[in-house]
Amino acid sequence: MTIWQCTMCFTTMDQEEQPEQCSVCGSDNRVILDKETVPETLEAVRDRARKNLKGFCAAYPACDGNFDKICQKEAYGKPIGFGGAGAGFSFRANVAALEAVRFKLRVVGEHTEPDTSCTFLGTKLDFPVMGASTAGAERYGNAISEEDFCRATIRGCKDAGTMAWRGDTFFYTPENNPALRAIKKEGLPAVPIFKPRSQDVLKQFIHRAEELGCPAVGVDLDGCGSTIMARHNQPVFRKSVKDIKELVQATSLPFIAKGIMTVEDAVSCADAGVKVVSVSNHGGRVLDATPGTAEVLPDIAKQLKGQVIITADGGVRTGYDVLKMLALGADFVLLGRDVIRAAVGAGSLGVRIHMEHIQKILKKAMFMTGVSTISDIDSSILC
Repeated sequence: MTIWQCTMCFTTMDQEEQPEQCSVCGSDNRVILDKETVPETLEAVRDRARKNLKGFCAAYPACDGNFDKICQKEAYGKPIGFGGAGAGFSFRANVAALEAVRFKLRVVGEHTEPDTSCTFLGTKLDFPVMGASTAGAERYGNAISEEDFCRATIRGCKDAGTMAWRGDTFFYTPENNPALRAIKKEGLPAVPIFKPRSQDVLKQFIHRAEELGCPAVGVDLDGCGSTIMARHNQPVFRKSVKDIKELVQATSLPFIAKGIMTVEDAVSCADAGVKVVSVSNHGGRVLDATPGTAEVLPDIAKQLKGQVIITADGGVRTGYDVLKMLALGADFVLLGRDVIRAAVGAGSLGVRIHMEHIQKILKKAMFMTGVSTISDIDSSILC
């Protein structure tokens, strides 16, 4: 007999053949492993992800969008997958912008253990890092079902002491939405972020989010350039200040504007009443040749810090990168590609292991730069 373990809910099952579904949480056999092979380390999670994502992502030590990476296929007329738009300049700019940031090493002072705890819109988090609003994981070699991917992200982030945002893609509809189903099934706080569909359709999604008790709701404004949405009869649109204000006023939930890369757009969103401005170029996946997010973040923070909550993503791979984004002006940081790899590698277990590693390195980075709490972090720790 073999002992099988569900990496979603950790239920063990003792039987000869691999179960088709978990007997407790209902996850399918793609997240059920022989207990002896269940990964216990981040390295092991990434090894499994590398095998499961063959042809899409090799989980390289450096996820930078360079031409030698298998994800960067757009130049050859293939779907983007894990890569960046066009030649991948925006993808690489995200990584390069963070690489250029340097810390001051501070070792003289009172000994303290850094406290990474914080609060996002009334929800207490153990550290200021959340799972980004990714979607479409099942299209990467069918390594995980879309609903199980959403559940793994939600549950894994929660188990690590933080929260997940959930995304939207062309096969999500108001009637068939894996992200919203996962939020309902898990019964855990998560933030749904929708593509900029028509106002009426967005209001349907927002109403569903309210019914589920989500802590916030938002729109990926930079998704207006998604040609794949239009090809699948899911049209998306640019949104005016009036449109954004209408959506803000259509819900009792705090509203998030994601995909902001300029001070002008950030101010327009704040004027429209959004609570969270999310600085992002969609992982370099919607427009080639943009700056890296870490390049534009300081100017946006200088204009709006304290008026709205500022999140940032793009090229963040380590706890050191998290501290850099916080020092540049972000209040919270989002992880995208790494969370996908973690979920594909080992369900919610993989996500938890990855997020806990991020927190561990963030703490170390805070300690070595002489900051004790998240509120202490500012540009003074940078060279």
